[in-house]
Amino acid sequence: MGLRQDCDTIVTKAIAQVRPDAAVARALSGRCFGSGKLVLVSVGKAAWSMADAAWNSLERKPDAGIVITKYDHSQGPIGNLEVREAGHPVPDENTFSATSRALELTSDLTKQDTVLFLLSGGGSALFEKPLIPGEELQDVTRQLLACGADIVEMNILRKRLSAVKGGRFAQHCAPARVFAVVLSDIIGDPLDMIASGPAYPDGSTCEEARAVVEKYALKLTPQALALLAQETPKQLDNVETHITGSVRELCQAAAQACRELNYEPVILTDSLTCQAREAGSFLASIARYHQDASRSLAFLAGGETVVRLTGKGKGGRNQEIALSAAQGIDGLQETAVFSFGSDGTDGPTDAAGGFVTGQTQAVLAQEGLSIFDVLQDNDAYRALACCGGLIVTGATGTNVNDVAVVLIRR
Repeated sequence: MGLRQDCDTIVTKAIAQVRPDAAVARALSGRCFGSGKLVLVSVGKAAWSMADAAWNSLERKPDAGIVITKYDHSQGPIGNLEVREAGHPVPDENTFSATSRALELTSDLTKQDTVLFLLSGGGSALFEKPLIPGEELQDVTRQLLACGADIVEMNILRKRLSAVKGGRFAQHCAPARVFAVVLSDIIGDPLDMIASGPAYPDGSTCEEARAVVEKYALKLTPQALALLAQETPKQLDNVETHITGSVRELCQAAAQACRELNYEPVILTDSLTCQAREAGSFLASIARYHQDASRSLAFLAGGETVVRLTGKGKGGRNQEIALSAAQGIDGLQETAVFSFGSDGTDGPTDAAGGFVTGQTQAVLAQEGLSIFDVLQDNDAYRALACCGGLIVTGATGTNVNDVAVVLIRR
């Protein structure tokens, strides 16, 4: 097997181990929701898989429900549940209409009723009822994406501009009970930040929100600025939350897959949060340092990097990690760096990530492509496509951050 085959095997096996099916079934095992109405609301990139697992696990099926996921992430009907697809990473009209429907289904509930809330990453864009005009919220989201704000900074701001984030969805469901099963896509599993915490008390402050605006010189209207001064719910008495899945589990699964391919794995971190280009350079330096190794090695780093937009090309953070590393490992033999998102999508592309070897830079040069210029234009997708470096998995049904891997085969 070659390095690319090893990469594909590691990606496939790692993702298979962090699918939410078994985790959702465990969370619901033996759970009784009483005789009141049971409404299922599933939101996020993994919403369809989580809802399907719940439907198959529950002896008593929901009376009603809705699944809201990213375009091309649903896999067909689930019982009597409505399945909607919407925009990500920028919310669109389908986001707003689907969220309105979820609010309708959870209106006028009683203490005897239960909302089964299945939440995964991507929910910040997919579950939204803005307190400002939709076009303005879309603009704010694009500003945050372009300036390289991390997910926590983005969600601190978005919570205050939304009628469903920052605990407000659970507040809307009261007095009904909310039983939340959460698939984490944020390092450290902060429940108030995952999908902007629709059913969890908000731990952020107005001061932090204003600091994000000032840090990135964001352009907000007076209405939006006024909303930043409003506090979100700090206490919710009608919610029980079970968290499942994490980037740590993804790292461990990838490491086990490496081990099965006779690499000696080392997990460097599960908290990688820097610029994507910096991460790629760092991983390349590790590859160079260990070139004298007498055995096959694998170094893994999980987390979620950010991209600062400097151009108008096509790509994503995992593709930028890989392409950045290609410069540093140029000329190295039997060495590869790859990075992938567990949800199967990287930025606004159909690729999960990117794969490079010590020969990638030379291949691109033959095509007349400079890696420096490509990265300046944020056009990693097209460059990697030229050299067979795209990792394409399709929608995976899960979402627990990313993993970048250095392979040194001996």
